[in-house]
Amino acid sequence: MKLSFYKYQGTGNDFVIIDNRELFFPKANTDLIAGLCDRRYGVGADGLILLEKHAYSDFKMVYYNADGNESTMCGNGGRCLVAFAKFLGIIEDKTRFNAIDGMHHATIEHDVVSLQMIDVAEIKVKPNSVFLDTGSPHHVQLVQGLKDFSVQKEGAKLRYGIYGETGSNINFVEQLNDDTFSVRTYERGVEDETLSCGTGVTAVAIAMHKTGMTSSEKITVEAVGGTLEIEFKTDDVYSDVYLKGPAKQVFKGEFDY
Repeated sequence: MKLSFYKYQGTGNDFVIIDNRELFFPKANTDLIAGLCDRRYGVGADGLILLEKHAYSDFKMVYYNADGNESTMCGNGGRCLVAFAKFLGIIEDKTRFNAIDGMHHATIEHDVVSLQMIDVAEIKVKPNSVFLDTGSPHHVQLVQGLKDFSVQKEGAKLRYGIYGETGSNINFVEQLNDDTFSVRTYERGVEDETLSCGTGVTAVAIAMHKTGMTSSEKITVEAVGGTLEIEFKTDDVYSDVYLKGPAKQVFKGEFDY
């Protein structure tokens, strides 16, 4: 059988996206999902996303990690899915859609998508790191010499050593100026460094503000794959959190399975 898919990327965070409004995709087939994401034997992606119908919003997002398991929210994936929904003609320049962590609003202008993330209230500030959930769990840690830092080795060590089987995404951060930071991220489920992580850069921005590394409510984060902007409002919680950056279609194809 042939499966039609689209490949999208947002600052180097890449996804296989499938129009599953007719609910034909075999969601229980983790081997198929992992196979599609495999970079040698499949299409190659950090994750797979299904676009489905939803009763109370424009569409529903269902996200799977590259290991084939359904996962928590993916910020760059959400931005790419908004671009895909516009490509399909489901939306025009704004949308409201459902994901595993609730409803999200987004706008799109050309290939730039601004996605509203969830409010963040609980932030655990530790002696050498910050832990928070921005739709997915994130460990944020300042380091020196980020360019030469061993993200794979140290990320895996923290992902399993501190957070156990469930795990956490691990972000290593270096400050560039008052409101700009550089980040490299080890993602659980991918079990490797990715070029960008939307919930990760959101976590970095909030963590840096929470710990006083910046006072700005508009922060630029430079991931390996590109630059993203994060805006928020602060009161008792971090609210009106928006993740903004490019999301582009790379190609369309068919996969035999």
